[in-house]
Amino acid sequence: MATTQTRSHSGHGHHHHHHDNVYLTSQNKNDAGVRITRLGLYSNLGMAIAKGVGGYAFNSKAMIADAIHSVTDLASDILTLATISWSLKPPTDKFPTGFGKIESLGSLGVSGMLLIGGMWMGYGSLLTLYGHFFLDPAAAADLLAHAHSHGHDHSHDHSGPSIHAAWLAAGTVAIKEWLYHATMKVARERKSSVLASNAVHHRVDSLTGFVTLAVILGANFMQNAAWLDPVGGLLISLMVVKAGAENTVAALMELADRSIDDEVKGSIKNKVYKVTPEIAKGHEIELRDVSGIKSGQNYLVDLEVAVPNAWTIEDIRHVEDKIRTQIGGKVRGVRRVRVRFVSKEADDLPKFDEFIPGHISPRSSPEPDEDVHHHGHNDEHHKQH
Repeated sequence: MATTQTRSHSGHGHHHHHHDNVYLTSQNKNDAGVRITRLGLYSNLGMAIAKGVGGYAFNSKAMIADAIHSVTDLASDILTLATISWSLKPPTDKFPTGFGKIESLGSLGVSGMLLIGGMWMGYGSLLTLYGHFFLDPAAAADLLAHAHSHGHDHSHDHSGPSIHAAWLAAGTVAIKEWLYHATMKVARERKSSVLASNAVHHRVDSLTGFVTLAVILGANFMQNAAWLDPVGGLLISLMVVKAGAENTVAALMELADRSIDDEVKGSIKNKVYKVTPEIAKGHEIELRDVSGIKSGQNYLVDLEVAVPNAWTIEDIRHVEDKIRTQIGGKVRGVRRVRVRFVSKEADDLPKFDEFIPGHISPRSSPEPDEDVHHHGHNDEHHKQH
């Protein structure tokens, strides 16, 4: 026989990194991912309240926009904790590839909230600007109250924000910048898209804090510059919309099963070649293809390995176990390794050859035809009972 092909469906679960099983589940308070997400959650809660109260008391539209953004960040932290503990559950019969996509859905939810929140803030700031430039103060206050915006402070918009708001803005910048760096460090280590998405929120909040600070100082030290505040609010909303849009696209790509990135493929190749000398029994094994998808933090990897034609199934099982152990233990995030074996003597198989061509009709493929399902063939009927 020219080609020997074996597909492994064994899916051993015991090679996963022990630290992944407890990553960001609520019981393990010592884990870096849990700690930084919780710290972010508490600080967002504190800053949302402080900025909301400060924006109201100090009459700053930009600071109120910032407070709204902190609320979306707070929701993002809660979603992060909820989805990550889900995404690391082992696969079941109903969910054979595991629950990683739950994290991708969580990431989509977080970025979707950011996108909608940014648009809503931008709308409020545009209304304020329209009122400031085209209406007298009383009419502007009526317009903004009617639009369910923060109408309480716009009757005295001409006075601009208080200088005391600057201290609050400077404090949030410092806290948020630290949170960004700390969260991104863990996200890079864990290759977690939802944690990276959360870190980006912290960075955007830090940048919005800079804008708020500049706006408050400008409105206080320049004449007739009260319009700076709603302009700042508009700028903040545009930054939020941009971050939300980018993260939404990334989450959608993950849900659409885009391939794993080249860096991870390279890492997997290195690990397979490292294990080759000890398992090849004097023969070279050849790694012909690495593919796979990202499912939350989990990588589901498919390999095509060429081995000598004379090898037995026992030889192949030995190689497969070694490869799975090596990749599972050394490449962070790999949760499943499937190996397809082909003969070294045979030509390379065409890519995606395991897919059924679209032009093959259901009637010509060996599935029970529709009549069997509709009329309840006896065999089918007995199987169900």
